[in-house]
Amino acid sequence: MTTLTTAAVAAPGRMSSRHKLILTLLLGAQFMLAIDFSILNVALPAVGEGLGFSLGSLQWIATAFALPAAGFTLLFGRVADLFGRRRMLLAGMALLAAGSLIGGLAASPAMLLVGRVLQGLATAIATPAALSLLTTSFPEGPLRTRALGLSGALMSAGFTVGAILGGLLTALLSWRWAFLINVPVAVLILAVTPALVGESRARDAARLDVPGAVTVTGGLLALVYGITAAGAHGWSDVPALAALAAAAVLLVAFVLVERRSPAPLAPLHVLTRRTVTWGNAGGFIAFATETSLVFLMTLYLQQVLGFSPLTTGLALGVLGAGTFAGGVAAPRIMGRFGGRAALAGGLVLQAAATAALLGLGADRDGLPLLLAATAIGGFGNLVAIVAFMGLATAGLPDREQGLATGLATMTQQVAITLGIPVMSAVATANASVLGGVHTATLANAAIALIGAGLTAAFLRRA
Repeated sequence: MTTLTTAAVAAPGRMSSRHKLILTLLLGAQFMLAIDFSILNVALPAVGEGLGFSLGSLQWIATAFALPAAGFTLLFGRVADLFGRRRMLLAGMALLAAGSLIGGLAASPAMLLVGRVLQGLATAIATPAALSLLTTSFPEGPLRTRALGLSGALMSAGFTVGAILGGLLTALLSWRWAFLINVPVAVLILAVTPALVGESRARDAARLDVPGAVTVTGGLLALVYGITAAGAHGWSDVPALAALAAAAVLLVAFVLVERRSPAPLAPLHVLTRRTVTWGNAGGFIAFATETSLVFLMTLYLQQVLGFSPLTTGLALGVLGAGTFAGGVAAPRIMGRFGGRAALAGGLVLQAAATAALLGLGADRDGLPLLLAATAIGGFGNLVAIVAFMGLATAGLPDREQGLATGLATMTQQVAITLGIPVMSAVATANASVLGGVHTATLANAAIALIGAGLTAAFLRRA
């Protein structure tokens, strides 16, 4: 099989022209998938009004995406290793185009939810495939770190750009364009990828571990559903607790299956590798805290300061600029201080900037503080995320890169799904919106700081 790792590099530490073209393509695909995650957030009220969703059922638009996006990533990351990473990227892009077209033309809530499920499934297929193509295209070291830095910067910027773009498209055209804009981009990637990217897969003849796939996918689906239901109905909700209990049983069963399987879906020697375990732990904290902070600041800007959704998106664009700068700077920081220090240091900087937001008040005088703190916190967050990706894929052979990137993508999706309902519950427990935002912001900063200490301590032994 042709693998991308055989492509020649112009010189140590420098990318060849072909590497630059491949990087542009893969980053474009990841950027679009990141935009797709957040582009509907601002448009949800317009979608509900246009198709007749009740206020309580709007959450299912996000849940219909999050369930397959988080539940199937580990499975499809391994499938990409075994059956071809380029093939899975193309399958994901085709499914994304189909789901986006269905969502954009939806005439009923059910039709729109089908489109969102297909978009989430496409994300689960394409994201680990694109990431593993990226890690197998560049040898471990400065080139891979630089590629991961750009990837992290664009993916994080994509979340912010998605919110801004969703507001613009809804205000100027229609919420339907938040779906339809994906179709031509996905078609372009489908057309260009075969000419630029060679097929890449594991060289061994390992088979797919079906019992492992069933238990881990079922466990993750139950986990995401339980978290989402608890966020919507409270942590005493019986169906939510039942789903979380089922998730615990299935994930324990997954570990037991993997111990006995001759060809495990996720070999335990990979899952228990200290850099993989604690790299993903740090990444989980980085994603859960920063995405939930965006939710808290959206709550503050709209319900305390009275900003419109579009103005809110533009104000949070400063955070996007900070994250982009962090992604660009991260490779140099990692090169000088190492992955462990970059991960812990990024989380410390994020925690300090988040704690500064406790100075926000009920008037608009604190807006400069919000802009500066979110930009600085976004910078630290992206340094931590790039370090997490580097640690989570370091030292593993190419045949396990799909598994490693699938695990990292799963970490990201579950963290985003968990962070917002937890911080929402903390915020809404307070009688006033501002008081709730302050309490949740303090908790957010404390979690990031504790995460920094834990990852620094345990990665020291790696």
